[in-house]
Amino acid sequence: MRPSRAFYADHPMKKEDKAFYKKLYSVSTAGIYMVVATMIGYFMGNKLDQWFDTYPWLTLFFLFCGIAAGFKNLIEIAVRENREE
Repeated sequence: MRPSRAFYADHPMKKEDKAFYKKLYSVSTAGIYMVVATMIGYFMGNKLDQWFDTYPWLTLFFLFCGIAAGFKNLIEIAVRENREE
C-alpha cells in the first residue's frame, strides 16, 4: 500500500537525497545508453548489409560505431557527474 500524499507533504525530501537520486538516475541511464547505441548500430548495419549484399562488413562497422557511441555517452556522463561534485 502506498503512503498518502499527506505523508510526502509532511516528510519533504532532503537536499542531499535529491542530489543522490539525481546521480543515481544519471548513472543508471548510462547502461541503457550503451545497450541502445550498440543495438541501433547492429541493426542499421545488418539492414544495410541486406540491401547491399555486403554481409558482414557493414554490420561490423556500424556495430563498432554503436559501441563507440555508447562509450562516448558513458564518458560524458562520468565527466558531468565528476564536475557536479
